[in-house]
Amino acid sequence: MFSYIKGELTELEPSRATVEACGVGYSLTISGTTHASLVSLTGNEMATVKLYTNLAVREDGVELFGFYTKEELNFFSLLTGVSGVGPKAAISILSSFTAADLVSAIVSDRPKTIATAQGIGVKTASRIILELKDKLQNVSLPQSSAPAAPAAAASGSALADAESALTILGYREAEIREALRDVNTAGMSTEEIIRICLSKFVK
Repeated sequence: MFSYIKGELTELEPSRATVEACGVGYSLTISGTTHASLVSLTGNEMATVKLYTNLAVREDGVELFGFYTKEELNFFSLLTGVSGVGPKAAISILSSFTAADLVSAIVSDRPKTIATAQGIGVKTASRIILELKDKLQNVSLPQSSAPAAPAAAASGSALADAESALTILGYREAEIREALRDVNTAGMSTEEIIRICLSKFVK
């Protein structure tokens, strides 16, 4: 229904933001990550902001969620698509991890890391990894027991894996190539390449 809302940030709390657009004040539930980004952007002053949105319709009501970046919105959609993971649990996870950290935890199979988010148990974290790893099936990390590959081949594999993950997060190939245009990815891991791209996309 809404792709994003752009307007004046009139109220900001740790878990909620109010954005006024065309005379209407929209109350959005936000993650700790988005809150920190808004604080960094605006300080103590009100300012024009743009939040990507997700409208959740349930039997007990309607709730609008806001995200500072596209990748956080896309991960919210991925998380709420996991059986047993609702919007509140997804927001809790996104308050604890950046998109890059979450990709890393999922593809390297670390449920205990995800379970450090408030209200998330190891069973739920394991289910998230099980279901999202399938969606991120083109992303793989080299196993420590595997024989070492030549540097050039390893770099190419890491780059391909990073591109696959970023594509799933909603970025186009042209955007990814542009972000990496002046970056020497030789010897970099998948996580390092993803982090570099995400840091440039946010700017």
